[in-house]
Amino acid sequence: MGRDVPALVFTREDRRRYRAKMQTGLEVLARMLRESSFESERPRVGLEIELNLVDDHGLPAMRSTDVLQAIADPAWSSELGRFNLEIDIPPRELTTGGPGAWEQTIRDALNHAEDRAAAVGAHLIMVGILPTLDEADVSESALSGDPRYRLLNEQIFAARGEDLRIRVDGVERLSTYADTITPEAACTSTQFHLQVAPKQFADYWNAAQAIAGVQIALAANSPFLFGKELWRETRIPLFEQATDTRPEEIKAQGVRPRVWFGERWITSVFDLFEENVRYFPALLPLCEDEDPQAELDRGGVPQLGELTLHNGTIYRWNRPVYAVTESGPHLRIENRVLPAGPTVADIIANGAFYYGLTRALVDEDRPVWTRMSFAVAEENLHTAARDGIDARLYWPGVGEVPVTELVLRRLLPLAHRGLELAGMDAAWREPLLGIVEQRCVTARNGALWQAETVHHLEKAGVSDRREALRQMTATYMDYMHMNAPAHTWPVD
Repeated sequence: MGRDVPALVFTREDRRRYRAKMQTGLEVLARMLRESSFESERPRVGLEIELNLVDDHGLPAMRSTDVLQAIADPAWSSELGRFNLEIDIPPRELTTGGPGAWEQTIRDALNHAEDRAAAVGAHLIMVGILPTLDEADVSESALSGDPRYRLLNEQIFAARGEDLRIRVDGVERLSTYADTITPEAACTSTQFHLQVAPKQFADYWNAAQAIAGVQIALAANSPFLFGKELWRETRIPLFEQATDTRPEEIKAQGVRPRVWFGERWITSVFDLFEENVRYFPALLPLCEDEDPQAELDRGGVPQLGELTLHNGTIYRWNRPVYAVTESGPHLRIENRVLPAGPTVADIIANGAFYYGLTRALVDEDRPVWTRMSFAVAEENLHTAARDGIDARLYWPGVGEVPVTELVLRRLLPLAHRGLELAGMDAAWREPLLGIVEQRCVTARNGALWQAETVHHLEKAGVSDRREALRQMTATYMDYMHMNAPAHTWPVD
């Protein structure tokens, strides 16, 4: 959500005014898309990484306030749980300085934060779901002290009217209830941003939706939750359930979920913002003083505060973002499907694959989204989350195939071509996409390593699952700091 909000009680008048201002914001956005100049001459990419905090034993550390004070850097911010942090890496042009420079920037920031965190008794770990997290760790006391999260928690449960049901049937089975949204804090992600021109937005968003399942299969890194081995990317079903405002009766009526893949290919970014207003009631109806119509009429650039705040409470796996900087307004896609980690090297490789593949797909004469149903793209996402790198996914022209074969034969060459079109030469492309290639050749990623390591420990005599998870987490952190891609990690 990324915006500070005060602790409030909302009235019916607040909601009426907010709905009216969102409708005005939609009209202004439509006019801007017709008339205004958006920043897109030198499109930039960005990155956010959510992390977990652990103590010296690899167990959750509820120390986000202390660690943020120790880091003392505005690039770092709180997240939903007291055991979470987020870093916003400064945006850049894709080829500026090369991928090595971007990787070094990220590693320097993370190493600095780790040093500061260690000074107050905590450590950072990049992983989709912290393996040592227990149900007792996601109680109300673990909710961040930031007022916006407590307010969001109140509003979600006011809309829902009952506890959250969390159920995941995977290798093992989990069924539990939660009386706060804090289980959502278990889901830590890597979010890639891609700035695009308004006329190209629909094509890039459609391409990102089409490859979401492939991304998850390759990068799955969340096989454990509350001591259970579940899906390879358990973060997907957990996030879908932990932020659901709908009781069972409302689900049965076909009301859309707030964590949403969507339901159709789009023709404009306007489609997504219009769906937000049409389908989803406001959770945080906070009105700004700005009159966006008047601001646009006098030649200014409206912030569209109500529209953007509402957008931040609808959790699309590929979220549209409208923002205003010193250079003017711009649009970008926030790709939210991937887990955090395992290493910076893996993250940079995932980014290269995503940026290159979307660019190539947009340039095709017969775009993939004209040859694939939207429902199949969504099915691919959930199949990939369940099965990880062993998933079989559908792709036009080849049918249902192992994701490793699909990537090696079809998608990696396209990713290379897309990065080449973006101005990245082979010397930069090969090491990055080589990591993705070797994941496919070895059929290994972070999720598989975690599961195999726990099984190895249990077979070696560690009879307690939580102790096996703790030992695995400690080893994971050692390899994470070495920055060797996860497919190279041995199972000891």
